[in-house]
Amino acid sequence: MPRNTLKSQLRAGETIFGTMIFEFDSPGLARIVVGAGADFIILDMEHSGWGIETIKRQIAHARGAGLAPIVNPPGAAHEHICRPLDLGAIGVMVPVVETRAQAEAIVRATRYPPIGTRGAAFGVAHDDYLVGDVGATMASANERTLVIVKIETAEGVRNVDAIMSVPGVDVGFVGHTDLSVSLGMPGQFANPEFIAARDAVVAACRAHQKAAGCLVASPEAGRQWIEAGFQLVTYLGDIWLLGNALRSGLDAMRRPPTRR
Repeated sequence: MPRNTLKSQLRAGETIFGTMIFEFDSPGLARIVVGAGADFIILDMEHSGWGIETIKRQIAHARGAGLAPIVNPPGAAHEHICRPLDLGAIGVMVPVVETRAQAEAIVRATRYPPIGTRGAAFGVAHDDYLVGDVGATMASANERTLVIVKIETAEGVRNVDAIMSVPGVDVGFVGHTDLSVSLGMPGQFANPEFIAARDAVVAACRAHQKAAGCLVASPEAGRQWIEAGFQLVTYLGDIWLLGNALRSGLDAMRRPPTRR
């Protein structure tokens, strides 16, 4: 079973980088991502329309490439959290977390009894199909699983201190677009009210010795968010990385040559 070095890196105060995957189900995708220098990959089920079989395949590719796979499930239901973990995800990023009670339920779903409610299945993908000491396997899984809660509504920001105080929550992730919509300022990421909400998440994470996470659309934005205190930094996703790179190249070739 892989040891989750992401958790130890975050606890040490390091900044880690990855990207989101929404569209491209390729066997080479994980190797491309790890070859680019990423630490993790977030596989989306919330907006992509991907089913669990696609997620299982991509988790296997990521583990084989030495890349930490995280899954963004479609919701916080127990099965939405447990199933990706059984398939070998190193962690989950759960959307629209607004209360301490929600965060507590999410953590319970990621832990085996008696401290949680995760179903017991061993000798399957999450433990590399090896039947070993069940107690040791449970303890290892409980320790290594990364729990990311998405703070992406005004209500979530109001309750962020209570949410981040929950033992077992590792990262508070600002869902920036949804948060801007919830605040009534869609896409206005420079608005002082949005920045105050973002910074409130960072402050709560710091107060409870947790990490703050984000998704950024440019290296410049990434540097700004890192300076603001974010450690788990997600750079765009497959759709936009391809689209931006292709558009940039085509635009460059279409420009008239410089006259000498």
